[in-house]
Amino acid sequence: MAPDADAGTASRRSEPFTPLTTEMLDVGDSHTLYVESVGREGGIPAVYLHGGPGSGCQPDHRRLFDPERFHAVLFDQRGCGRSRPKGSREHNTTAHLIADMEKIRQTFGFERWMVVGGSWGATLALAYAQAHPDRVSGIVLRATFLGTRQEVESGFQHTLPCFYPGLYEDFLSLLPPEERAQPVAAYYRRILYPDPAVHGPAARAWQETERILSEHAPNKTRLDLAAIASSSTLPSTPYMEAHYFVNDSFMAPNQLMMNATRLAGIPGIIVQGRYDLLCPPAISHALSARWPGSEIRIIDGAGHMLYDPGIRNAVMRAIADVGSKIA
Repeated sequence: MAPDADAGTASRRSEPFTPLTTEMLDVGDSHTLYVESVGREGGIPAVYLHGGPGSGCQPDHRRLFDPERFHAVLFDQRGCGRSRPKGSREHNTTAHLIADMEKIRQTFGFERWMVVGGSWGATLALAYAQAHPDRVSGIVLRATFLGTRQEVESGFQHTLPCFYPGLYEDFLSLLPPEERAQPVAAYYRRILYPDPAVHGPAARAWQETERILSEHAPNKTRLDLAAIASSSTLPSTPYMEAHYFVNDSFMAPNQLMMNATRLAGIPGIIVQGRYDLLCPPAISHALSARWPGSEIRIIDGAGHMLYDPGIRNAVMRAIADVGSKIA
């Protein structure tokens, strides 16, 4: 056993972002979550929350945490990524995800941990921190999203036609004229409709439109309507997004803003792209005004994505700086 253990230690030193642990964690309700940890045992405890809802953690997310300083946990939320059953929306609400985080924290034996998330991950980070402020040592958010229907409708019904009028025409063209006055609600109905002939094109159009809105400099700004109609590929995130957003993210109206004062005393940094069309700076500004001790770091020349210029480095710096406050 000794040679294998030594080899494993040497491997972690040469590949510091190789997971320390991986497991499939049973959280009940027939859901099993993929959970991994990176860094070093005894480091500053942290958890990373992916976006979507409906995407999953990626290997590069491990690299946001200094492996010499942090013991970071990453997991795929219910129905996402490597968690099973894949795509399941049964027993899948914000309250379920918060409970899952508590089970993961307890599994690792962390008394408190830093919570990091962007976009939907920021929504879940805030919801968890407001539910369990005593379990949160610090918060780092990117692209603040409060999980409200108004935010989604603003992005797709106001920002989209303002910045990409041609794309908006394409987006509307998949809907019959009588449903175009409320396109977001109409897309939700189609995406959640059981017939693949209905939900497939709607999901593909939604994902591509959202992708264009999320990038500061997208390589194309119109939908390929022929490909959307003929493709057999089904993206994962639109289905989970529709499930959550048609239900107001399973939260009370404006819950995260109203309860922001519960975060008082928790150090936090918000990384915000100046030209984020999905999660504009006004949201971060309003949240920070109600969250004593928080700081906003605006990144000029960047939009919504983690990989827009300057955003990723700013998130890494924010994690390091909050870690120093915790330490």
